[in-house]
Amino acid sequence: MARFGDGMVPVALAAGLLDAGHGASSVSFALGAWMVCFAGFVLFGGVLADRFTPRRMMVLADVTRLFGTAALAVLFAGGAPPLWLVYALSAVNGLGAALFQPGVASMLPVLSPDVQRGNAVLRVTESLATMAGPAAAGALAGFGGPGTIFAVNAATFGISGVCLFLVRMETMKPVRGDSMLTELMGGWREFRARSWLWGVIAVWSVYGVTVLGPMVPLEAVVVTERYSSTMFGLMMTVHGAGNVVGGLLALRVRPARPLFAGTIALLAVAANLLVLAYDVPLGLLASGFFVGGVALAFWLVMWSTTVQTMIPPEALNRLHAYDVAGSLIMLAVGRALAGPVAEAVGIREVLVGGAVVNVLVCAALFAARPIRELTRVERTGPVLEKHVETKAESPAPDRT
Repeated sequence: MARFGDGMVPVALAAGLLDAGHGASSVSFALGAWMVCFAGFVLFGGVLADRFTPRRMMVLADVTRLFGTAALAVLFAGGAPPLWLVYALSAVNGLGAALFQPGVASMLPVLSPDVQRGNAVLRVTESLATMAGPAAAGALAGFGGPGTIFAVNAATFGISGVCLFLVRMETMKPVRGDSMLTELMGGWREFRARSWLWGVIAVWSVYGVTVLGPMVPLEAVVVTERYSSTMFGLMMTVHGAGNVVGGLLALRVRPARPLFAGTIALLAVAANLLVLAYDVPLGLLASGFFVGGVALAFWLVMWSTTVQTMIPPEALNRLHAYDVAGSLIMLAVGRALAGPVAEAVGIREVLVGGAVVNVLVCAALFAARPIRELTRVERTGPVLEKHVETKAESPAPDRT
């Protein structure tokens, strides 16, 4: 539900701020305030999830976002709100997302008897929600305006919080006794101890700056200028449909070496970049978007499953937070640089360069033995692991 509501936010901000005469930069700043707050606090969210258990932090996060979004609904319903207040409330919602995200990684292995299947189902439902959110927001914008969109968005956080509160699961005991700085440093040591983990994230940082980051803003420019904004929306729907298929594929395929299989799939993202770089027929353009969606979804399920099954539960919240923070920061850098670099060297050159880098990144993942040969860990029942009471009870790091 929350992902469905999140898909409404860009539409609501654009409708509200542009109608108030603030200009396109105000929408960027509002979304940027969310992103900065999220990336800046997600590491602390991982530590707090250890201290207070993931479910408590996720419920608190939903309550935070419920009030922040409800305030935006009231502001926009009353007319043109002051920009500083919109930015501040967007930042509050980013903080809520930072508190929520680390718990996702550790809650899923506890609740799902099959971690890969759970991740695949999650990917499918998120893709469907992401596709439906903007469409619903567009309909609500004509019916009741941005205030109504934010009101519905706030309701999704309320539903999410209630559902999490009612989930029946094994009680997870919080980690106690260390300062927050010590916990952050402990997470960094756990992170450094696993070459396959930091290796993928290091390579993915390059991928975010050079491939995924530029792809979203440039595909918006290319498809809109070549066809129309309506066609761009349709291509986003096709990409989302590819995500759904990639998730369904991950439900059925269980490779012995998940990161190796995920990397093979990731090669296909180059197709998405190349159909944007050249003036291809519409059917081929849609095929590239679809294949790119399948490839990214399959990779993400393989990656999430590997992290959740290879890392001890007491370290998972913090390590997932490092993963998210690093990925998002590099993605934001790539998006920020896409426009200026494309203006300097050309959009086609940036897209073709991204396709080449995509292949080189996959080659680097194939070449790294700890990544290439990492084998899957099967779990036949729910992982009812508890957070330990003290650090002395924690198992030694897995240095795979």
